[in-house]
Amino acid sequence: MTAAITWLGHSTTLMELSGARVLTDPLLRGRLAHLTRRSPAVDPGFLENLDAVVISHVHRDHLDLPSLRRLARRGPLVVAAGSAGLLSGFDDVRELTTGDTLTVGGVRITATAAVHVARRGLRGPTVPALGYVVEGAARIYFAGDTELFPEMASLVPLDVALLPVWGWGTSLGPGHLDPRSAAEALSLLRPRVAVPIHWGTYFPIHLGRSGHRLLEDPPHQFARHAAELAPEVEVRVLQPGERLELETPRARGAA
Repeated sequence: MTAAITWLGHSTTLMELSGARVLTDPLLRGRLAHLTRRSPAVDPGFLENLDAVVISHVHRDHLDLPSLRRLARRGPLVVAAGSAGLLSGFDDVRELTTGDTLTVGGVRITATAAVHVARRGLRGPTVPALGYVVEGAARIYFAGDTELFPEMASLVPLDVALLPVWGWGTSLGPGHLDPRSAAEALSLLRPRVAVPIHWGTYFPIHLGRSGHRLLEDPPHQFARHAAELAPEVEVRVLQPGERLELETPRARGAA
């Protein structure tokens, strides 16, 4: 029983566990509006034969239609209830609400709460945001975008928590975790391993070098806060494209 996570930048991660391949919030392009990608754009060929694609919410840097269209031979698109209207032309769209579960490719996907106001455009309707727990050979929490909330404690036990620690701008509004609050979340989630995501991939075009450092520092700040607040959690800071092999519960039991 094997499990691995590859962080592809921003909130895009590929989970491989129990023979299944699950992709989160694919954003694969080199440019999105006024944002440019600093790491190489993702080759869609690397993302063939997906068992599911999970979308946390409808903001354009998480639900990116051009990126979704580039994916070949993918499983269902799993989205929050109220999102399917944005995905006309896609064959298999599954809407979930908090607590709903779906089994695909031998893994179970459970929709979890998230505290994040999401709408498509200034006049679009508000659509709930979700996180997800993906469970097979390991139990992995993908938070999407969210604030800290007490019910995170109900998600234990976890092998891995994929936590956003920043964004693409020079400041964060409500509905986001920063390096300190993401570390505080670890005391509720209690994963074996934490991987910071949603940082340092996309930069506003006008941002100078000092701004680049602002967007690159958050995962390291998170690691320092985690060492103070949740020293039992191993923090792994990945670079885009880097793969983390996980020791699964069955492997630990055999050791």
